[in-house]
Order: sequence, then structure tokens, then C-alpha cells
Amino acid sequence: MSRQVLERFPAGGPRGSWPAEEFAGARRDEGVPARVVMDLETDTFLVIVEQWTPERAPEPVREE
Repeated sequence: MSRQVLERFPAGGPRGSWPAEEFAGARRDEGVPARVVMDLETDTFLVIVEQWTPERAPEPVREE
């Protein structure tokens, strides 16, 4: 699975303001499955889209 960051918002916004949630909601209204996650290292809210990528099939076990 891979993630694409659509936008970043600082965590210290005004009280009662949810710009990351509003941005993600607008993207969902457009049909984009966006959601908000917190990046603790940078103290930033990220609006992301998760994309499922096909993973390689495991190698078959060979018996000797």
C-alpha cells in the first residue's frame, strides 16, 4: 500500500478551526477517498489518499 500526501496543515491552528478536515471533506465530496492523519515528528496534519498496490506473490517453497 502506498500513500500520497495531498496537503499539509500545521497542528497549531486557531481553536475550533479544522482546515485539514475541511480540505479532506472537500476532496471526499469530489470522490477522492482522502483522510487526515497526524505526523507527530513534524507536528503536522496530513491529508492523504491510500492506494492499494498489487504486491508480489510470495516465492513458492521448494522442498528438497
